[in-house]
Amino acid sequence: MRQLFLFDRPHRFIAGTVGTPGDRSFYLQAVDGPRVVSVALEKQQVAVLADRLEQLLDEVVARTGTALPAGEPDNDALQQPVDEEFRVAAMGLKWDGDTGLVVIEAQAPVESIAEAEETLLEDVEDGPDALRVLIEPADARSFVDRARKLVSAGRPPCPLCAQPLDPAGHVCVRLNGYHRDVTLTDP
Repeated sequence: MRQLFLFDRPHRFIAGTVGTPGDRSFYLQAVDGPRVVSVALEKQQVAVLADRLEQLLDEVVARTGTALPAGEPDNDALQQPVDEEFRVAAMGLKWDGDTGLVVIEAQAPVESIAEAEETLLEDVEDGPDALRVLIEPADARSFVDRARKLVSAGRPPCPLCAQPLDPAGHVCVRLNGYHRDVTLTDP
């Protein structure tokens, strides 16, 4: 039986992390009153969601000719404790023209790609667990801004190979596997 965590205009919908750069875990978290749902995902999934969300909002503006307002920034940490419901395998995104809301769904792993396609953003009884959030366009813009800052706040890239630098250095592929000592400084 599928468990669908549905949030219609929650108080908060954010991407956040637990841990230090290089050892962070990424989460999507929806909060509405005492109800909190957190799902784990990869850093790249956060980046892709932000990009696609921005594209969707820009397309809505282009089609309707109506500017969408910017929301209030949410710079607060994830609500603690962070209890992971599931790890995200697939995500869906759509614009609900009837309500003027953005619909975001994060879905747990499934047996096949076909099953993910059949159940993503659909109201079905059987299928993988999912977090579905309906948010105002202004909140979606705020999500994009926060997600981009979150993704860029990681370790700086090596100037030679672009791989993330660790405080102790790293094995640089451009130096044929030799260890590269680096000094990380705050900008």
